Amino acid sequence: MEREKQSPSRGYSATKEQLGGRLRRIEGQVRGVGAMVEDDRYCIDVLTQISAIQAALNKVALGLLDDHVRHCMHRGALDGESEAMAEEMMAAVGRLMR
Repeated sequence: MEREKQSPSRGYSATKEQLGGRLRRIEGQVRGVGAMVEDDRYCIDVLTQISAIQAALNKVALGLLDDHVRHCMHRGALDGESEAMAEEMMAAVGRLMR
């Protein structure tokens, strides 16, 4: 009998639907900014919307980091991989802060 392939459990697995909804809203905001540019909207209004998109993406990123620490890093620590996991996470944080 062939075993079913299961995708690995991720820290965000429990909130995957909510995460998808947030990302779809952000996608809509980005499309809205494109429409604003096409419509020659006032620069400050476009910049305000870009700022809102960045804030929304930062919130998603922080949520993913929180899930990663509570789930993936916890599992990594149990498996004796805490140092490698910490280095990987700090590299990801560094990329987010650029």
